[in-house]
Amino acid sequence: MDESNCCDIAKEKVNLETSQIAWKELQRFFASGTAVFVATDLDLVDVAYQFSIDHKDQVATWMQSNQVALVSDQQATDWFEADAEVWAVVVKPWILVQQ
Repeated sequence: MDESNCCDIAKEKVNLETSQIAWKELQRFFASGTAVFVATDLDLVDVAYQFSIDHKDQVATWMQSNQVALVSDQQATDWFEADAEVWAVVVKPWILVQQ
């Protein structure tokens, strides 16, 4: 199996682990500082894959452009008050969320 196939399989695995969930169900992750916001202009599966392979340079680029960051207090409050549903995927120790 070549590297491209391995990458595709790994991304598909991440995709299968992605689901929609009420933000209120993720409060403990926010409280522990492990909830990570992913901007809507990014592909959540691709971001999760980059986290899973520890591609630090790409993650740092997204962080510098504020496309990936820890969920802010304001975001958490807004989502909580709106009873928002978010897309989420776990890449231990993080849970990546996207509205």
